[in-house]
Amino acid sequence: LSAETPQAPGVVTALLSYADRLHALSPTDLAAEIVVQGDPGNVALRQMQLALALIHLRQPAETARALGLVQRVIAHTGPESLPLKPLARLLAHRLMEQRKLEDTVERQNQQLRESQRRIDVLNERLEAMRAIERSLTTRPPATAPQPGNSRPTSP
Repeated sequence: LSAETPQAPGVVTALLSYADRLHALSPTDLAAEIVVQGDPGNVALRQMQLALALIHLRQPAETARALGLVQRVIAHTGPESLPLKPLARLLAHRLMEQRKLEDTVERQNQQLRESQRRIDVLNERLEAMRAIERSLTTRPPATAPQPGNSRPTSP
């Protein structure tokens, strides 16, 4: 797609075709496409193209970056952005939901790491207690005096 905006239905169709093409790219080709996109400046169509490419990376930082780009399209005041705004609002909503999910996953992963750390600490303590127990059971029993062999005590 060129940096010039085609007419209303055509631009949205072109963006959807572009998104479909991005979906088929390998991660390496996708990264190359993002480099080719470069800085979209204040061109709404290029902002949308870059946002669509970033979405396909499925990384929290890139999701946030894509959200920023579509929000710029929504706030854009030029007439060329008008046909893009409904799609931009849809993507912004979806990206905000995705960010919430990514945040939830990150919190759950942090809780999981913390729980695993506590489990490891408790397992170490349990193993230390077992070692103490083994050392106590392997000692020879203390010899108790036999009832018939008691020595008289000296005065």
